Amino acid sequence: MVVAVDRGRWTCAPDDDPTARVTAMRARELGRTPVVVGDQVGLVGEVSGAPDGLARIVRVAQRTSVLRRTADDGDPYERIVVANAEQLLIVASLADPPPRTGLIDRCLVAGFAGGLTPVLCLTKRDLAAPDAILERYAALDIPALVTAPETGVDAVRARLAGRVSVLVGHSGVGKSTLVNRLVPDALRATGAVSGVGKGRHTSSSAVALPLPGGGWVVDTPGIRSFGLAHVTPDDVVRAFADLAAAIENCPRGCTHLGPPADPECALDELDGAAHRRAISVRELLTALAD
Repeated sequence: MVVAVDRGRWTCAPDDDPTARVTAMRARELGRTPVVVGDQVGLVGEVSGAPDGLARIVRVAQRTSVLRRTADDGDPYERIVVANAEQLLIVASLADPPPRTGLIDRCLVAGFAGGLTPVLCLTKRDLAAPDAILERYAALDIPALVTAPETGVDAVRARLAGRVSVLVGHSGVGKSTLVNRLVPDALRATGAVSGVGKGRHTSSSAVALPLPGGGWVVDTPGIRSFGLAHVTPDDVVRAFADLAAAIENCPRGCTHLGPPADPECALDELDGAAHRRAISVRELLTALAD
């Protein structure tokens, strides 16, 4: 498994020893085949993990899931954040900074579109109540975890155990604090990863860390935006189960933007929390259409 990428070097963890590290380069025959954190790869050459050894990646296994994003909605270039993750842990603080539901919505869309199971993780419960955010997403039946400085981490740890999970969140929401509590030697582990790549692990790169007892957590840099240029309008709406059911009654060619563009859009028939979600999704669709 690829656990880090740094300046043309890939750090890999052997299946039989998740704590070992092998440094590799991409074999010429792979051409421009992207190799990202989470990929399962085949290596040849120096695979002992010796300090000065360098293996070659000669095969990339078929991916079971892919989390993608673009820099913004007008950027045609897709960036693969992580491959083969089972869960997408969307970390948002309840205060300081306040929750950004637009970013949460976008991460949910990217997770569903990429084949990951989204999990909502709300931090800083000591500063604000989670009720409004939990109500907003209640109809989606998304697992939700709530943490404070002294509580909630055990529930997060149990949810991640034995799985490959990727964490995303806006800067300042407490994601790094959470990672350090889940992986006590996280700082030492990222230092070891950076050494083999001759660079350093910074906030600009993702890194996979083994969880005590099994499983992996992929820490990602804090994000300012989550572009969805690679996602179609139908992908956006169908990421939400209740909205997906509603648009089955939309006329052919409906863009789900509502009046005046789509006067017969079925989303207009919704009320309550579903109606509020429909408004948020329409904001996403408008941004994607620009």
